[in-house]
Amino acid sequence: MGSLVIILFYLNYERELQNLDKELLSKMHLCNYRLNCKEFKVDFVKKEQQQTYRLYKNNDYISSFYPVKDAQDYYLKLFISHEDYHEQIHHLHRELFFYLLMTLSVVFIFSTLFSFYALYPLRNALRLTQEFVKDILHDVNTPISTMRLNLSLLRQEVGESTKIKRIERGIENILLLQENLKHYLIQHQTEIEHFPLALLIRERIDMIEKNYPDLYYTIEIPQQIEIETNREVFIRIVDNILSNASKYNREKGTIVVHYDAKTKVLKIADTGHGIYNPQRVFERFYTEQKEGVGIGLHIVKKLCEELHIKVSISSTPQIGTTVSLKI
Repeated sequence: MGSLVIILFYLNYERELQNLDKELLSKMHLCNYRLNCKEFKVDFVKKEQQQTYRLYKNNDYISSFYPVKDAQDYYLKLFISHEDYHEQIHHLHRELFFYLLMTLSVVFIFSTLFSFYALYPLRNALRLTQEFVKDILHDVNTPISTMRLNLSLLRQEVGESTKIKRIERGIENILLLQENLKHYLIQHQTEIEHFPLALLIRERIDMIEKNYPDLYYTIEIPQQIEIETNREVFIRIVDNILSNASKYNREKGTIVVHYDAKTKVLKIADTGHGIYNPQRVFERFYTEQKEGVGIGLHIVKKLCEELHIKVSISSTPQIGTTVSLKI
């Protein structure tokens, strides 16, 4: 709206300049008949190539030429100084600028009020949706706890089985999705902490490898390496990457977590199915797998930006994927 107002005022300014010249020329026409006007200076000039009844402008004055009765070789010249002419233009500038500020102020006030009025239902709907999802995330803990308890009792009765492992893996995926949704909805302060990287990676792999007993995990991180960042958010990043590397890996595949102390890059490489469009994996809801939701790596990207960690991904279909974190 402000841009539109400025454009309209500019067009009006150009029109007012034309009107100013027309008005000035009209006054010169009247002065030509009476010759008693104090606004213009009068002179007689020799005829050359001047055209009569026309406004001429140069750096010294603004003038117009008129024929003189019984004078074949001379024109009557009416003119004002360039400074007087620009004084009128400055007056026009001030007047239009004042009206422009007034109009922009009114447009800004009405636009702001209209924006609040138009966006209030949307903001209210988003708030209600967030509260609704938070309630669901809270209530879903009860059935998940019941499922885990009954699964534990079932294991005692029938022993280990592939079906039980699949159910357990599904529950872990639900819990991971729940944590991701919590991070979307709940704001938290990113407190900086110091902690050993190898120990944290070992803890996260211990949590996930029991669900994938056919995979082989390797940690190549010196024990003395410590990083400085928010531990909770960094765990969310690592858990999402390890979960994808495990979930979409091939049978008896490997996952290698390597840290380069010189470049300070943490790499998590798998021997999974690979990704055909690695440049799109950080887009929300993009997935190449039927069972995927498509928000895991989008959340990873968001969390990395929050911690100022540079994340990149390289992948070759049917060979594997490597996620790099510049810590």
